[in-house]
Amino acid sequence: MNQLYEKRAEKRENVNQYFSVEISVSSSAQIYQFKIWDISSQGLCLVVRQDSHLMKYLDVGKILNMKYYRPDTTVPAEFLKTQIAHITKCDHGPFTGHFLVGLSILDN
Repeated sequence: MNQLYEKRAEKRENVNQYFSVEISVSSSAQIYQFKIWDISSQGLCLVVRQDSHLMKYLDVGKILNMKYYRPDTTVPAEFLKTQIAHITKCDHGPFTGHFLVGLSILDN
């Protein structure tokens, strides 16, 4: 019998709960909005172009207050304290030239 199973053992509670996230960094007037992907081993992940101005402000371990949007647009967005879990450069595949930025929600 050929069964599919989740190879990643980490908890994945927030993956389907949010659709996109808005990031505002204090030293920049710009607001960045990204779709949330489920391709990181930790669950929540952003795909950011390697030449994006935002990359100057992101470091592993940094904590930001991010605005999360749910798939149901009738539910209001919420601000959650979020830590940058990892930043991984993609050298091949569909995300070549991008970074995968893993997120870890600290409160909800």
